[in-house]
Formats: sequence, C-alpha cells, structure tokens
Amino acid sequence: MLNGWSLFGNGGLPPLNIQNMSVEKTLATLVGIDSVSQRSNAQLVDYLTQRCEKLGLGVRRLPYTDEFGIEKINLIALAGAEFSDATAVELSLVGHTDTVPYDPQWTDALNLTEKDGKLYGRGSCDTKAFIAAALTAVENLDLKSLSHPLALVFTADEELGLFGAKRLAAAKALRTRYAIVGEPTSLQPMRAGKGYCLAEVTVRGKEAHSAYPAVGASAILRAARLLTHIENISQQIQTEQHADFDPPYTTLNVGLIRGGTAKNVIPGECRFTLEWRPVPGQERTRVLELITFAIQSEQQRDQDFEYEIDAGRTDEGFETPAHSQLVNLLEEITGRAAGTVAFGTEAPQMIELGAEAVVLGPGDIRVAHRTAEFVPIDELHRCVEILGKAISHYCL
Repeated sequence: MLNGWSLFGNGGLPPLNIQNMSVEKTLATLVGIDSVSQRSNAQLVDYLTQRCEKLGLGVRRLPYTDEFGIEKINLIALAGAEFSDATAVELSLVGHTDTVPYDPQWTDALNLTEKDGKLYGRGSCDTKAFIAAALTAVENLDLKSLSHPLALVFTADEELGLFGAKRLAAAKALRTRYAIVGEPTSLQPMRAGKGYCLAEVTVRGKEAHSAYPAVGASAILRAARLLTHIENISQQIQTEQHADFDPPYTTLNVGLIRGGTAKNVIPGECRFTLEWRPVPGQERTRVLELITFAIQSEQQRDQDFEYEIDAGRTDEGFETPAHSQLVNLLEEITGRAAGTVAFGTEAPQMIELGAEAVVLGPGDIRVAHRTAEFVPIDELHRCVEILGKAISHYCL
C-alpha cells in the first residue's frame, strides 16, 4: 500500500454520474476495471459506452472473439456525424483499453493511489490516463457547436499485437483526417515510430547419445552458428540509418532460447525468439531476407541444416512529415519539438484509415509496464488542455 490517498477503496466503481467528474476520478474508475489483455475488455467498454452515450455521442461497438475464445470489443464514439458505410471524421483520439498483467503482490494495482504528485495503478500511464484525458476534454466542450466530426476510438489487444486496431483498419471502420494516438510520451508529440517484428526460429538436428556425437547432429550448435550470423546482421544493418531515431537504425534482439532434453543427449531441436524494430522506410522483411542468406551459407557447409522461421508479426513503422499540420499544431500547443519513438503504436493503422497521425500522451513509457506504474498528475491535467485545444482547432 502506498503512503498516499486512494480515490476508490478496493478498486470499487462509483455510480455513473459525469457531473463534476474530475479527470482523476475518471482515471480511478478506468484503473479499477481489470482489462489485462488476456481477459475480456467488455466491462471497460461497457463503462466507456455509457459514458459516451451520456455525452450524446453516437456509439458503435465492434466485437470479436480472440484466438482463445475470449470476447474483445473495439469501440468508436462519434460527435458531429452519423455512422454509415463511409463514416468520416476530422479528428480521432485513439486509446487502447487493454493493459499488461500485474504482479499479484501489487495489491493496489486496481486501486488508483496518489503519492508525491503521481497517480499509481495498472494502466494509469499506459494508456488509461490518455483515455481519461480524452473523455474529460470532450466533456468540457459544447458538442452542439461542432463544425467538423470528432471520434473517440478505443481499441482492444494493443499489448498483444495491435490486434484491435488492425481489425479496425482491415474493416475500414471509419476515415479520419487526423489522429492523436495515446501513448506515454511525457506529452511530447511523436511524429514517427519504429515498427515491431517477431519471429520464432526452429533449428533441427539429430538426437543421439552424447558419447557418440558422430551419430547425431546438435541443433544447439547449429543454432549457435546461426546466432553468430544474426549478430553480424545486427551490425551490418546499422549502416541503414534514420537520423531522427535513437538509436538511428533497426535493432535486433534474441530474447528467448531453449533446446535439448538432457545433459547427455545431443539435442534434436533448438528454438529461439527473434525480434527487430525496423526504422520507417525499411522493408519489414529486410532482416528475414538477410537471415535467409545466412542460412543458405550454412546449408552449403551442412547440407542437413534444417530450420523453420515463423514470422508471427511484421508491423511496419510510421512517419508523419515534419511539416504536417497536426505535427505543427501539437508542437505549438505543447511548446515542444516533435520527436520519435522506438516502440510500436497504433499510428500505422490510423494512417491506413487516412490519417496524419501523431503519438502523444501523459506519462513515461519507461515506467509503463512495471509494478507501481504511474502518471504525474500535472501531465494528466495538461493532457486534457492539449486535447481540448486540438479538438477546438479541428472540430469547432
């Protein structure tokens, strides 16, 4: 328990009364609803649906069932427009409803608490603070005076692979001219981001008694030779740079490896997980092509070299031009130059829906997934102001 105050004890939810509903109370409500990606986000979407309908927004729920049979829901709320086969809006505010899991020993994970000007709780930073700020910004406006349509877009399964946003993009659920995608950027507008790619690599050998190595073939040693190639590839690809990023090149990482069955058995299989984050403009398959060349060189010296590569995720990065109207507006409102992020976001899917997209939100990504995740209160309030000014500029 943090030595501070709690908005709602034991993660309890207040009755739905948006009058005098502060952004802190809104965030407390959102944090109090457990929306870890492995569970349904239906309860949170139910709350957001009611909240948006109370404001007079039109609401469309787009449910789907994930690969584990769990219901997930994307939600679009419209002001100043009606849903149709060609729904189009001027500005979309986009936030994902799911969170990463939390340590069961963090007993206040679903109970927003305050200490030293910070609000602690799972999702408080990533990205329920943005959602709370967006709702509050909309509630502060006279929606009857809108001259251009506005959308609030709440997605599912961002943490698992942007699955909700990808479904929206594939379904062409709406067209949007501009989009502010909520992610913790400490309120700095981010006009470009790296992609995220993931592959499971399986290398096979032949099991045998370790006393007779000539009878078998070690999958682990074969994998080790391939990993040496991957290390060389990670150095080679550093020459393909994008100066706006830190680091300014595509990064590679082998985060998991497993193989073998016993200490005295020549391993018949070795698996490892490779991820890479491509800079915008670089082909998502660039790393896979280089690995394929490396495997071909191994097969020349070892004709029995057997492998499989399952590229389960190849998400490209995005880049909105520095002269974009949205970039320039957010730079002016925040007083900060636009930057770039090295992590994946839903901006590419918003671009597929026609948008100039910028990533922005309260909180720091470096605390987003850890125990005692938090968002500074002053950034939460400032985000309400920023989004309010953006809505006023484009929609009033």
